[in-house]
Amino acid sequence: MRGRTQRLRSRNPRDLRKHLLGGALAVVALGVLGAGAYVYVTAPRPPALDRASLCPVDGAHSTTVVLLDSTDAIPDIGKHEIRTLLLDMAEAVPVYGLLELRLLDPKAPGGRQIFAKCNPGDGAGLSEYTANPRLARKRWLEGFRQPLEDALEAGFTPTPGKISPIMETVQRIAVDRFSGRAAEDIPKSLVLVSDMLENEPDYSQYSGDLSYNRYKASRAYKKLQTDLHGAEVTIYYIQRVTAKPLSSADHIRFWVDWIRDNKGRFKQASKLQGDG
Repeated sequence: MRGRTQRLRSRNPRDLRKHLLGGALAVVALGVLGAGAYVYVTAPRPPALDRASLCPVDGAHSTTVVLLDSTDAIPDIGKHEIRTLLLDMAEAVPVYGLLELRLLDPKAPGGRQIFAKCNPGDGAGLSEYTANPRLARKRWLEGFRQPLEDALEAGFTPTPGKISPIMETVQRIAVDRFSGRAAEDIPKSLVLVSDMLENEPDYSQYSGDLSYNRYKASRAYKKLQTDLHGAEVTIYYIQRVTAKPLSSADHIRFWVDWIRDNKGRFKQASKLQGDG
């Protein structure tokens, strides 16, 4: 009995507190580990990407097509502004959204594609625990941003042509990118960087008035009817010096009517600086 009493007395309250504190810390550590494991297991995994396009193998989450019209030389100040606008636009493309750049080219139906990649994400907002932000940033710079800059430089080289088939090119873009089940439920955008001077055998804006009724009376109207499938359309308007004075307000109004008549949603039209 005396030995048992001595053992009880030998237990120091300080030692007891240490044991309790250690046990509490162990419980907290296990809780943190469990929470970390839960986050890792339940965190959404990025989709598998196509190595060439950087798009999800099951399809892009949005589509933005830029049609750049360099059939006539673009003023240097205009080139600088276009470059800034398009690079800013590229950074705003949603992650896993497709950005495609085409050049207006009478010899290439639908335009000549010079860039088509999805934004793989630049690593912003990614967790160090469930992803690799630095690797994502490197992939974004080398696989998306730099190739776009290179494509833009090449796209500014003039590609002269006797006709300027803007409507026909947009018609083909709509079929290629805005039609079908894969594109049905995703956001769709079309950006036109052009003087918007339609010129083809059945209809030309170099002669006659800019009324939409004149266009509707032409043979081009039915031939070039297009379903834009609700795509949002933005125009960056390159101003041209033409033999016949052209009202830019009337011209843009024509294209607003054309977009709406072809099931698109007009967003805005902005004049680029300089003229050519």
